[in-house]
This record gives sequence, C-alpha cells and structure tokens, in this order.
Amino acid sequence: MITGQVLGSVWATRKVADLSGMKFMLVGCPDPLETSRITTLVAVDFVGAGKGDTVLIAKGRLARKAMAMPGAPVDATIVGIIDEREAI
Repeated sequence: MITGQVLGSVWATRKVADLSGMKFMLVGCPDPLETSRITTLVAVDFVGAGKGDTVLIAKGRLARKAMAMPGAPVDATIVGIIDEREAI
C-alpha cells in the first residue's frame, strides 16, 4: 500500500460498464526516495475521501480485491483516510 493526498475529483461520462457509479479521485503520491517528485494517479474511492485528505491506497490485484470486483479494470483503490501519522 502507498499513501497520497487527494488533489481533486475526476469525471468520466463515458466508461466501461464495470466502472459505472464509481467515484474517481486524482491523488498525488510522493516518491519515497526522491521527496521532491510527486506521481499522480487516479484511484477509485469507496471511503468518501475529499480534496486535501491523506489517503491509503491499494494497487493492482489488491485494489480490485478491496472492491470485491476481481475483474474490474482498476489499478488503484482508496481504502482508508489517514487521520494522523507518527514519525519513527
């Protein structure tokens, strides 16, 4: 899993039937090895995340498993909203 910050929403009026009714969010994910570099990705949101929220993201097969839709064309799913982080 990775963490990221929700940058905003993404709308798609035309999409495959498996994605109908899903909410898409644009998420910025910092590179853990190069802190100045941020990768953006589109993730399906099932937890009600909003702009500015720090989120926990599952990718690949685990993203589809979290949705209970193993055949869906999804690579990233928001599975949690992070309330607090503690430095180690």
